[in-house]
Amino acid sequence: MTIEEKKQRIQPEHPDLSIERQCELISLPRSSYYREGRAEQETPKNLEIMNCIDLEYTVHPFYGTRQMRNALRRKGYKINRKRVQRLMRKMGIQSIAPKPNTSKAHPQNKIYPYLLRNIDVTRADHVWCSDLTYIRLAGGFVYLTAVMDWHSRYVLSWELSITMDSEFCASALERALRCHGTPQIFNTDQGAQYTSHQFTKILKEKEIKISMDGKGRAMDNIFIERLWRSVKYEEIYIKEFKSVDQLRKALKKYFDFYNHERPHQSFDGQTPAEMYYGKDQLRLVA
Repeated sequence: MTIEEKKQRIQPEHPDLSIERQCELISLPRSSYYREGRAEQETPKNLEIMNCIDLEYTVHPFYGTRQMRNALRRKGYKINRKRVQRLMRKMGIQSIAPKPNTSKAHPQNKIYPYLLRNIDVTRADHVWCSDLTYIRLAGGFVYLTAVMDWHSRYVLSWELSITMDSEFCASALERALRCHGTPQIFNTDQGAQYTSHQFTKILKEKEIKISMDGKGRAMDNIFIERLWRSVKYEEIYIKEFKSVDQLRKALKKYFDFYNHERPHQSFDGQTPAEMYYGKDQLRLVA
């Protein structure tokens, strides 16, 4: 049975079996289920609006639905706030501006305190962080998650998914741990993907301290937010990707460039790889 045939047997809404368990039963790597397949679809007009929202949000992450609606109207879109709310929710974004009762995780999932306040992160593998973002394609969209080393800004792993859930975030975490060892602290936002039992269980089993951003605190996970800005302005916005596979190949090339060739202003021109491994060790790794 081919991978594509196995994927067709997966039932995302199965009442008793999780996607992870279904993949296990038919010997399908969970990451293959999420990395392959067609991008999630929307109407051409809504995709156009979502792409515009993405551009505005990358520049103005403090825009809420009212401000985003107003920005879209200034660009000529006849749109109401309800439609903006639905599309932003589908994209997995919301204003970073503080307000009551925001950043709601799954009601049954535990929220962990933010552990990085007043901590000096001066070495690699002290703190890792993760987040996810919307990525546009010519005829649809997908989601991208990454795991980054806080000190060096080195991208440890990344995954694409056609759905916004915990499975592909957990897959990226497992890959980072498998390839790079174990951090002391792992920081995320309070989204349901990261508060899920599946995700936090992996961290607990490795005895990694769990840290989560405070509500409305834009600076708590700032380094990976800056990564998304770099990815989008340097790769996504300047090209048109027609398929998930084409996007994946481009992102692999970009993250290799970002880690090993792109000088980082904060490090006096050193690359994230040089900061993560150290120049001497990097020669051995390479």
